[in-house]
Amino acid sequence: MLARLSADVRQYLLITGNYWAFTLTDGALRMLVVLHFHELGYSPLQVALLFLFYEIFGVVTNLVGGWLGAKIGLNRTMNIGLLLQVVALGMLTVPTVWLTVPWVMAAQALSGIAKDLNKMSAKSSIKLLVPKGEQGALYRWVAALTGSKNALKGVGFFLGGGLLALLGFRVSVAAMACVLLIVGLASLVTLTRDLGKAKRQPKFRDIFSKSRSVNVLSAARLFLFGARDVWFVVALPVFLYDTLHWDFWQVGGFLSAWVIGYGFVQGIAPWVTGKKSGRVPDGRAASAWAGFLAAVPAVMALLLAARTPAASVLIGGLALFGVLFAINSSLHSYLIVSYASEDGVSLDVGFYYTANATGRLVGTVLSGAIYQTAGLVACLWWSCAFIGIAATLAAALPRHADIARRHVTASSSRD
Repeated sequence: MLARLSADVRQYLLITGNYWAFTLTDGALRMLVVLHFHELGYSPLQVALLFLFYEIFGVVTNLVGGWLGAKIGLNRTMNIGLLLQVVALGMLTVPTVWLTVPWVMAAQALSGIAKDLNKMSAKSSIKLLVPKGEQGALYRWVAALTGSKNALKGVGFFLGGGLLALLGFRVSVAAMACVLLIVGLASLVTLTRDLGKAKRQPKFRDIFSKSRSVNVLSAARLFLFGARDVWFVVALPVFLYDTLHWDFWQVGGFLSAWVIGYGFVQGIAPWVTGKKSGRVPDGRAASAWAGFLAAVPAVMALLLAARTPAASVLIGGLALFGVLFAINSSLHSYLIVSYASEDGVSLDVGFYYTANATGRLVGTVLSGAIYQTAGLVACLWWSCAFIGIAATLAAALPRHADIARRHVTASSSRD
C-alpha cells in the first residue's frame, strides 16, 4: 500500500513516523527524570535545573539547526537528532551514584539538541510537501502533525510514570535507547531525499530572521510557551505528588491524559477556528484566542486562593487550559509555516523554534523557583501575565487584508 503512494507522501509518512517515535521517548524521559530525582530528594528548583541545559541547548539548536537543515537537508538533521537521543539515554543508564547534577545536565543537553533537530526537521518539511497557495491544506497538515505529536508525548508521560513504577529508572531508560536505536538505523536507510536543502547556500548570518512577521510571532511564541511551562513542567507534578499525595501512576496518567487531549484538540483546530467559513487564521485570531486563554490561570489562581478543593480546580482548570492552549499553539504553528520563505524554510522555522525553546527555558526555571518560594498560585499568576503579553504581540501580526494587499503589490511589481 505504501508503495502506491507518491514519493513526497511516502517521504512525509516516514518523517512523521520518525518524529512520533522520538516524541514518545522524549515524553517518557521527562516524566522519568522529574519523578525519579524528586524521589531521590531533589528540591523543585533542583529538578528544574536538571532541565536547564536541555532548554538552553534547545535554544541554540533551533537557531543553528535551521541553518544546518538548509545547508545539508532536513532528513540528515532528523537522523542526527535521533542518534544523539540514543547517546543521551545511554548516559542515564549508569549506576545511580554516578548520576550527579552535572552528568544529568550534560545528558539533558544532548537530549535538548536531539529533540529540537528532530522537531525542526519535521515541521519544516511540511512547507515543501504542500502545493503552493494551498493555505487551508497547509493548516490541516500542520495541525495533524502537531496534534499527533503531542498526543504521543502524552502517552510518553504515562509510559514514563508506568515504567518507573514497574522497571525502575535505569532499565526503563535502557529499553527506550534500544528502541530508538532501531528506529534511527531504519531512518538512515529509508530517508534518502535532500528535502529542505536550500538552492542558495545560506550564510551563517542568515540564522536571524529578517521578516517582521516571523520576529513578532516568535516573540509571542516565547511568552505563550513560557506561560505553560511556568506551572506545568515542575510545579504541577510536584504539587500533585507532595500536596495531593498522588502516586507515580496517577501523576503520569493525569498529565498523559492532558497532553493526549491537548494533541487531539490541536489536530482538529482548523475546524474549531473557522473551517466552515473557509478562512485561515491571521493575527487577529491569534490575539483573540490568547485573550481567552489568559483568563483560565487567573480564575484558577483565585479559586485556589479561596481554598476551593485543589483537585477539582486543577482537573477542571487544566482541561480548559489544555483546549485553549492547544488552539493557540496550533494557530502559531500554522502561521510560522505560512510566513516562512520557500527557499531555506528551515531558517525561519528554526528561528521561531528558538523563541519556543527560550520560552520553555524561562518557564521551566521559573516553575521550580516560583513554586519553591511562593507556591502554585503564584505560578498561575505568572502564567496569566505571560499570556497577556503573547496576546498583545499577536495583535501586531498581519491581518487577512494586509496579506491580500501584499500579494497584489507583489503581482503588480512583477508585471
